[in-house]
Amino acid sequence: MINTAKAMEPKATHALASGGFFVLRVMMMIELINVSKIYPSKAGDLHALHHIDLTVQAGEIFGVIGKSGAGKSSLIRLINFIEQPSSGIVKIDGKNLAELSRQALRQMRLKIGMIFQHFNLLSQRTVYQNVALPLELIGQSKKQIQKTVMPLLELTGLVEKKSNYPAEISGGQKQRVAIARAMATHPTILLCDEATSALDQHTTQSILHLLKDINKKLGLTILLITHEIEVIKQICDRVALLDNGNMIEQADVFDFFTNPQTMIAKQVVKSSLKQDLPLALLEKVTATPTSSNNAVLRIIFHGKAAAEPFVAQLMQQFNIRLNILQANIEFLKKDALGIMITEVMSHADNLQHGIAYLQQHGVNVEIIGYVNRTH
Repeated sequence: MINTAKAMEPKATHALASGGFFVLRVMMMIELINVSKIYPSKAGDLHALHHIDLTVQAGEIFGVIGKSGAGKSSLIRLINFIEQPSSGIVKIDGKNLAELSRQALRQMRLKIGMIFQHFNLLSQRTVYQNVALPLELIGQSKKQIQKTVMPLLELTGLVEKKSNYPAEISGGQKQRVAIARAMATHPTILLCDEATSALDQHTTQSILHLLKDINKKLGLTILLITHEIEVIKQICDRVALLDNGNMIEQADVFDFFTNPQTMIAKQVVKSSLKQDLPLALLEKVTATPTSSNNAVLRIIFHGKAAAEPFVAQLMQQFNIRLNILQANIEFLKKDALGIMITEVMSHADNLQHGIAYLQQHGVNVEIIGYVNRTH
């Protein structure tokens, strides 16, 4: 968690809006301190969140991932204070939301846009009218509304659809309308609750590209709630893992995927990065080394390590021979992440020296078992 006073101050940036003019964006930080949420019921209290500490830094794209029932939706409703925590503190821009007056809370909510899985558009209103709705509700004039809505339609690629009704546009276009509507009040935070879950893969890519573009151009702080690990891999700067209402792990996305710290996070990463052994080999892997078997390593490399000829170095410097069983490249945002599963044919001492060499060069190495040399 960021504790310095400097980090708690709102940051400002100039961003080029789609209409071609510069606007001053004050970026905001989200902070949850020891937050719990309990829903009373006749069957007994439901503990949706347990003592959550979370900091989303100004201007970043932060992903919260977890299975259904993990507490993700409860978390996002607390951030915009649709619901209040049972205990703990929710801060936006350093301000405790529970201490704000009704008027100040309404003003704060105008700075927090939100988009949902099922769009929530009004079927009897056109695209333009749906985007204009939040501005009508706060009493802006038609001229003011037009000045805001048209640049947003341009930014989200909807100008040609402005007179269409929701039934006349695609699912991806509906989500673009929802994004434009969420930005109508010039928010500095955008909350996305499973925003791509109802979309196909191609449309999801389009929406993620739009969110990245908005983050880059306007400096919005974006918090994504999702159960889709691919969304985290493609767009997020940092990630938090929720499970049964508990905050399991928080990390930079690269650190999360290359060096998960908890068993649950390791399981999530393993399934998402396709690190499983081939079934034919898995049946022959044992946990105990002997004088007649070889180690099987999972090697994960990225950044500068991806350009290093470490396989050649292992063979030449440490007299280690490698049999590559499986290998693939993943991409976290624009950065490549290489994953290799290999059988190592070497003396035990050479193997340990080789592993130490890899680790010194920023390569993550794990011994995942041993196989008989005659397999």
